[in-house]
Amino acid sequence: MDKKPVCEAFGTAYLAVLEAINKALIEKGLTQKELPKSVDCYRAALKKFISLHNGKLMREFELLYETLHICGYYRCLIYGVDLIKDSFKHTENFINKLVVH
Repeated sequence: MDKKPVCEAFGTAYLAVLEAINKALIEKGLTQKELPKSVDCYRAALKKFISLHNGKLMREFELLYETLHICGYYRCLIYGVDLIKDSFKHTENFINKLVVH
């Protein structure tokens, strides 16, 4: 099985998470220049502007970071169909929470 397309899909899903966070931050008043540039900055921005009273959202971001970015994209450790579907479902749910937020 060629894992490369799967890894690329995880990378794309992670970028979608970051773009959803960017959109939510812009709606909170940040400018394009003020958007986070690293995962640590994304954590700080989420904590400060979006999930101030919602630790669950932060935990979900951490799970998606580890699943999509580290395990799925960098290490290509996730390739079971059910695991892939579950990961993308969690991604969709997280993005929907930000859009509604």
